Amino acid sequence: QVQLVESGGGSVQAGGSLRLSCALSEYSYSSACMGWFRQVPGEEREAVATIYTATVTGGGPTYYADSVKGRFNISQDNGKNTVYLQMNSLKPEDTAMYYCAADRLKCLVSNWYKGKLDWSYWGQGTQVTVSS
Repeated sequence: QVQLVESGGGSVQAGGSLRLSCALSEYSYSSACMGWFRQVPGEEREAVATIYTATVTGGGPTYYADSVKGRFNISQDNGKNTVYLQMNSLKPEDTAMYYCAADRLKCLVSNWYKGKLDWSYWGQGTQVTVSS
């Protein structure tokens, strides 16, 4: 069964940095949508950053929420199904539970991030807390 294992969450002060990691295993395809979502209690889940690897040699298209553009960067190892989210200049507004997720192709659909966000595979989540 497909499995996602996350790490890297924690508590930092505003302006600090964190790097989240997510390892995907037992996945049968060479390409995948992988990325990070976050959720605050009582609020809707939102997409933060995703990447699609369309070739063996490099990463494919990426998506970033407007609120994190210029501060967060998503990347993926080519030889191993591991995705990273480098988070810089963190703000208290970034405080949330962060979930890694994967899907065969949903990130290729136009305006997918405005939909139900029902990707196929999900990690257990890692808490990110940013204090002022």
